[in-house]
Order: sequence, then structure tokens, then C-alpha cells
Amino acid sequence: MMSNTITRRQLIKTGVAGLCALALGRRLPAAESKRRSNVLIITTDQQRVDAIGAVGNKWVKTPNMDSLVANGVYFTKSYCPYPLCSPSRAALHVSRMPHEIGVDHNNMAIDPKIPISGQIFREAGYDTGYAGKWHCPDTYPADGIAGYEVLNKTTRQGKLAQVVDEATMNAAIEFIRRKREKPFLAVVSFINPHDICLPAGESSPLLEDVWKRYQPPAGAELPPLPANFGDTQGAPEAFSRKTRHEAWDENHWRKYIYAYYRMMEDVDRQVGQVLQALRQTGQQDNTIIVFTSDHGEGLASHRWTGKMMYYEEEAAVPLIVSWKGVTPAGRIDREHLVSSLDVLPTICDYAGVKGPAVMRGQSLRQIIQKPKQAGHEYVVSEMANGPARSFMLRTNRYKYMAFPGTGGQSQEMFFDLETDPGEMKNLAGQTAFAAEIERHRKLLAEWNRLTEEDKHPIEPAPKGQRKKAQRKSSRK
Repeated sequence: MMSNTITRRQLIKTGVAGLCALALGRRLPAAESKRRSNVLIITTDQQRVDAIGAVGNKWVKTPNMDSLVANGVYFTKSYCPYPLCSPSRAALHVSRMPHEIGVDHNNMAIDPKIPISGQIFREAGYDTGYAGKWHCPDTYPADGIAGYEVLNKTTRQGKLAQVVDEATMNAAIEFIRRKREKPFLAVVSFINPHDICLPAGESSPLLEDVWKRYQPPAGAELPPLPANFGDTQGAPEAFSRKTRHEAWDENHWRKYIYAYYRMMEDVDRQVGQVLQALRQTGQQDNTIIVFTSDHGEGLASHRWTGKMMYYEEEAAVPLIVSWKGVTPAGRIDREHLVSSLDVLPTICDYAGVKGPAVMRGQSLRQIIQKPKQAGHEYVVSEMANGPARSFMLRTNRYKYMAFPGTGGQSQEMFFDLETDPGEMKNLAGQTAFAAEIERHRKLLAEWNRLTEEDKHPIEPAPKGQRKKAQRKSSRK
């Protein structure tokens, strides 16, 4: 749980009256609240943790995301709570697991009894604006988002993500440029590089437009195939089925990777325009920025496209906490385990806002300021698979996956990520790892007791989502 400690710096800024308000989570008068930090959350959709130049990826140029790292901390052991859009995005804004909030699939609404980020910050005296994709339940809700002013009311129909993201960018810039007496919480939720789903086979009339924009020109150098392009040795039978992309040759896979990185560069430019507005209005030094994504992308690892799996490529996401002059500059944190559930506790901690009574994440402020401190012992991700849920539990060295099986028996995968970072050899069932596997089972059981998973039966997917989910399952 997050720390509610009030720092000396906050005391100096707010005075005694402000301190009491911070401690009790009460609304501050405008004259006092305007001196508190702004919060900017920027999210992309389907961005892998390594799809950024700052961590040495030479196949993509992301100068604007890199600039966030230059002023902050980039966590590379960062995981989403569910490798799918709506459940992961919802969980980020409430710091609860998807099963706790009723979002087992895409296009499902968050349990209205559970407060989300905008409600928490608006009650604390913030202007709150949301630009871009929401998806809980509507992708672009015309009737609003609890606690937020919806900044761009649009639809995705018939448009590339790049076009919709341009509108999101402009709406966010307009909100940042407003003259106001209060601090703000702005969420800027981009779609790209999610359009990679189209060349992966998602049915859409936009497929030709995607390839026109993102296909490699003649003579372009193509990224190589990943080292873990092959199948996992010892994977359960359910994961041994043939890929639906078996007709793709290696050159086609490499073109697919190339297109993904060009989508990344489109959204990086748009991120840069938002950051420029922050600088031009003189608010950079008083704004904490969190950058992340809702889930990753297979991008040919294990011949996988899309999400809905617990391999690193799908479950790991970038997480950057950046506040110029406050956070350490340019640190790549490869040690601490973190989760998207940590975003809400972290921004509450830095902003001096009292969070909700129940948060499953922890503020990252302590490990940002004191990196020798221990963080999470483990983080968890989940998926709703038919009548039962599957889970991933990640500890510092190992990753455990449990999938529903026949006769009530779980199908398991277990990886030593220190010796096998590509997750090519399933160690489940090997006697040498029996004790570690049992430890991970117990940790997962502990987490599920804490989050009362057994009291939350899986909600059926909204009508229209079920057939789509069935189509996606064929690629596993």
C-alpha cells in the first residue's frame, strides 16, 4: 500500500491548513491547490517494454519518449495486470485487479462503487481531463468518464490510429494550455502501435491503408527475427497448436516488425507535441509525468502476434516516472519489479493526494529515491480464460504461469529468466525446480486470497466480443 507520509517540502508549500487537507484528502482552495504539482499520464496501446530507443533498441527512433527517461526512471521489470486493453487500462486507474472491478474482458464498465483516478483527483481540487481511448466500456465515451472531462469525443470507425491519435494529441494540448487556478491531472491515451493488429490479420477495411503507410520501402533494412522466434520446449499441449501465420515466410515477419516500429515513431512524435506544450506553458518543472502502455505485443517472438499471453513480449510494458529536477535523471531500473497497479499510488504520493482505501499497488517513490530499498516480492497478471482464470506470477528471477486444464488440473509453465530470458524451455515438472514452483504456487494462492478472486466469478464477454475472442484464441 502507498505511504501517506507528508514531506517537509509539502509542508512548506501548503502551510498548516494545506497539510491538514492533504492528510484528510479534502478539497483545497484554488489559491493553495495551484501550487501543487500537475500530473500527466501518457499511455500507448500495445507497446512492448523494449520498443524504445532509451534501452538500446536501434530499430526504432523515439526521441520524445527518450526525453522522459532522460529526466526520470525507466522500469524494465514492469508488468501489466492483464494483457488486454480494457482490463489493463481499468486496473491502472483504480489500482485493483481486473477481477475485483468487474472488467474480465474488453468493453466492460468498472464497478461504479470503486473510485477511479479522475474522481480521486477532482475531489482533491484538481482539474481533470481525459483525451483518447478509454474502452471501459465505450472506446470513446460520449457520455463521459467518471471524474473526468472528456476532451475529445470521437469514434475510431474508418480511421487509422495515427489519425485518431492526432485528435487526441490536439485535445490534450488545448487542455494543458488552458489558464487555470488549479493543478491538473491530464490523461493522454494514444492508440498506436495498436494498428499492428491489422496486418496481423484483424478483419478491417483499413488493412490496405496500414500497409501503404507503414510498409518498408524498397531496399530498406529490415529488423532481424527475434532470438526466440521458435516454439517453447515443453510447452503444454494447448500451446503446441500451429500458428495461424504459418504461411508467413521470414521476410514477411520482418516486414511486420518494421511496420510496428514505424507506428511507434508516429506516436512518439505525438507524445513530443504534448511535452512541448508543457514546456511552452512553463509547467514542465511542476508536472510529474508517468508513461506506460496497457500491454505488449508478440512481434514474432514464439511466432506470436498481438497480446493475450504472459510471455515477456506481451505482459511486460514500459513504465517511466519522470519529473524534471525531482526524480533521478536517466536511470534505467532493471532490478525492481513493478506493476501498472503502482501508477495510481505513485501519482497520489507525489501529488499529496489521499488515495482510495484499497490499492493493490504501491507507490514507487521510495524505490525511485532510494533504489537500494526492496520493492515487490512478486507481481501478478491474469486473464479470463473460459470458465476459469489463468495467472502469471513474476518474481525477481522466475516466472510462473498457470492455465485452466482438464479435470481441474492446471497446466503450468515455469521459466528461469536469468538463464532463459527468451522463455524457450518450460521447467514445470522438473524435479530440480519443484521447490521453487511450489513457492510460486503458494504466492499466487496468497495473492488470490488477498484479492478474493474466488468471490468474483468471470463475467461473460459483452455481445460481439465473444466471437472476436474465439478468433484470437486460434493463434495460440
